[in-house]
Amino acid sequence: MPVTLRSGEPVLPEAIAFDCYDTLFLNNHDGWKVTFGEIIVDQNIPLSPDEFWTHWRKYEVNFRKIRTDLGRPYDSPPFKSYRQAWTECFQQVFDDLKLNKADANAAGNRAALHMTDRPVFPETVEAINLLKSRVKLGVFSNADNEGLLPLLASEGLEFDFVASSQSAQVYKPALAAFEYLYDGLKTDPSKIWYVGDKLFDDVLGGYRSGATTVWIN
Repeated sequence: MPVTLRSGEPVLPEAIAFDCYDTLFLNNHDGWKVTFGEIIVDQNIPLSPDEFWTHWRKYEVNFRKIRTDLGRPYDSPPFKSYRQAWTECFQQVFDDLKLNKADANAAGNRAALHMTDRPVFPETVEAINLLKSRVKLGVFSNADNEGLLPLLASEGLEFDFVASSQSAQVYKPALAAFEYLYDGLKTDPSKIWYVGDKLFDDVLGGYRSGATTVWIN
């Protein structure tokens, strides 16, 4: 594929939209394992954080694989929030290991709370504040509102439109997710940059929907 190199400052679009987790805020596995360690202590679960994470992650990855039928989107299973899906994953782990006294709902609550308190990347606040007077800004994140909205507010980040998979009832990279974002920004996708860290969910999804995509790696 030919590549064109350009120097100088690029011409800004009408709008720039961002993914949230691992784009604006850090959300790595090490942080998750700390949270899993807290669940272990709270519920006296006889596993190490690494073991617990590995068992749970197997089910969580499967949820991500089956939640959207990209070829036939209308055949996708009913939408599940992360809180619901994660709670079900905890229940599957507890059933597998015969941890009959473990509380999947409490574990799901703690996992949902985890998403409200992620460290912001150092350049995020400066970049958003620099851009907000120059272009429309948006967010679409595969996330639940209860995690996404408090997290953005915690750093005082301001956007013209914020959406989640929960509010749109669809996950990226489905075209409907990006269409929901573009409708909210009231901007044609050809005049939007979409910025994210995931090649499949963000870059491919945004490109297929007509936007210019920017990969944060």
